[in-house]
Amino acid sequence: MSMHQPISGDLFAGAEPEPPVEVLGPGSRILRGFALSDAAVLLQSVEDIARQAPFRQLTTPGGRRMSVSTTSCGRVGWYSDRRGYRYTPTDPETGRPWPAMPEAFTALAREAAAEAGFPGYRPDACLVNRYVPGTKMSLHQDRDEEDRVAPIVSVSLGIPAVFQFGGFARADRPARLPLQHGDVVVWGGPDRMRYHGVLTVRDNAHPLTGAARINLTFRAVFAASRD
Repeated sequence: MSMHQPISGDLFAGAEPEPPVEVLGPGSRILRGFALSDAAVLLQSVEDIARQAPFRQLTTPGGRRMSVSTTSCGRVGWYSDRRGYRYTPTDPETGRPWPAMPEAFTALAREAAAEAGFPGYRPDACLVNRYVPGTKMSLHQDRDEEDRVAPIVSVSLGIPAVFQFGGFARADRPARLPLQHGDVVVWGGPDRMRYHGVLTVRDNAHPLTGAARINLTFRAVFAASRD
């Protein structure tokens, strides 16, 4: 149990209100509150997915256990162990196909991509990450997809976090962007290979998720997936 006391209220209380759309680069946007109206349905779908493919802490090829817990849904799921990072058509831990991507997931991802300037988006996979206080995601590029032009669509649900959005080299200093429940980040095209991550999540609680942040990360894995 954490020795820190939960933070009451909004982690970023007192900040100036954010605009509905925040431009990060030529192919990247934050859509503030874009998923709010769908949040309850999305979270129910996460529970359904986790019953079929439980959350688990994956291992990197170097043998380090990731701090976040993860599962997947869609045509393929993302997986990591000492053999490397990869997409698989079946869950290596159950031998069964990954759960089908819920219609609510697909619809939101397509709408968010179109709003950010990427019409015709067809995600093949959704990586579902669960963060609890003390967990983080180091700066990285999403490099395991054939399609490195179609956008990544990342949906934040639950407690807030600070998203790091960097350049095209790991050493580039990243911007630190507070994300709230319902915010969606989209980056693709000329920004597709930018480094990104999540700073250590602080103690907090949300009425829908408790002391957790759920992140949905949609990817178009196969080049033929684009309309």
